[in-house]
Amino acid sequence: MAAILTTVADLRRALAAGRYADGGAVRVLDVRWRLDRPDGRPDFRAGHIPGARYADLDTQLAEHGPATAGRHPLPSTERLQRAVRDWGIDTGDTVVVYDDARGTSSARAWWVLRDAGVTDVRLLDGALAAWIDAGHDLETGEPDAARPGTAVVSPGSLPTLDIDTVAAAAQGGLVLDARAAERYRGEVEPIDPRAGHIPGAVSAPTTENIGADGRFRSADELRARFAALGAEPGASVGVYCGSGVTAAHEAVALTLAGYEPVLYPGSWSQWSQHPDRPVATGA
Repeated sequence: MAAILTTVADLRRALAAGRYADGGAVRVLDVRWRLDRPDGRPDFRAGHIPGARYADLDTQLAEHGPATAGRHPLPSTERLQRAVRDWGIDTGDTVVVYDDARGTSSARAWWVLRDAGVTDVRLLDGALAAWIDAGHDLETGEPDAARPGTAVVSPGSLPTLDIDTVAAAAQGGLVLDARAAERYRGEVEPIDPRAGHIPGAVSAPTTENIGADGRFRSADELRARFAALGAEPGASVGVYCGSGVTAAHEAVALTLAGYEPVLYPGSWSQWSQHPDRPVATGA
């Protein structure tokens, strides 16, 4: 399997050389997105890693449909194919994704591209802050259009759960809820129609996968964390969040720790829209 993370130093060398020594030509995607500020393009124009292209989570990394499908269904093949061409990604490229939120939004691009058959996708460990802290310059403005990429996407490489199979998995296996603990407990719900969690799911806030330096904890630390939550060595572990975005960040952590993450893309934004689905509250 290709590397999961890349350091600032490794990315810097790859940009200078035009490719990774252990990969292909480097393509960089800026995936800035937040729940309260979904359009990250103004921040991108104000300063981004040189050569990066902006990836719009809402319009390129997600589909749009009824509320009962969740806020961020996975993108259709056609939508993602257009995005990959617009980003200039060719077959064999090494794609590096980053954001300004400790990887919590760029992980969505990591998961979606890997699921679509882009084999070498790496998350910038420490995100944009690590690049800035290292003293490297930023590029401003909007780049010229890229030469259309030639990579062909074929989603379906990674396992997923749907609204029925996640219910069964939470009862018969391990399903992690990557949202903040207070949302899991049902004490607050800032956006979805019902508060609480899928019955049987275990609280595992994705923020706890990151150390004080903004980087992922070591594989051993992550393995110990998930083992304490009930994960068996090498097992498949279900994961969801509010709308399938930060759950991808938890999927990165699970992969680093040696587990097989199984994403529930609809997540709580889908589950909570179905009145027939039970809701649990409390710890």
